[in-house]
Amino acid sequence: MATIKRFEDIESWKLGNELCAKVGKYIDEGKFKRNYRLIDQIEGSSGSIMDNIAEGFERGTKGEFIQFLGYAKGSSGELRSQLYRALNREYITQAEFNELYELATRISGLLQKFIEYLLKTTITGNRKNVKP
Repeated sequence: MATIKRFEDIESWKLGNELCAKVGKYIDEGKFKRNYRLIDQIEGSSGSIMDNIAEGFERGTKGEFIQFLGYAKGSSGELRSQLYRALNREYITQAEFNELYELATRISGLLQKFIEYLLKTTITGNRKNVKP
């Protein structure tokens, strides 16, 4: 397996970026009406997926990276729950829900596989190899 040099090369981050952009597009189109609380929550959770992957990667240790991948996975679940709220209020169509939900589920699966891989590997991270 090739070593990842930048968080932008991580597949789950790329898909998280795509998901965040799609959510942002729906928000900008006014799909969520004036429900500012839901807008804030759904925008926050979609951004949190990609942000936690990036932050964990940049921390430089395997343990912290795994921890932040877990946060990103949690944000994916939070987003999926918020999508149900948006669907129930008819802010988004069933097709829009399905598209976003599937992407969030795919990201969650990739994150789980990545966490499992990191738990098994001997890679420690770049900060663990630095001597004081």
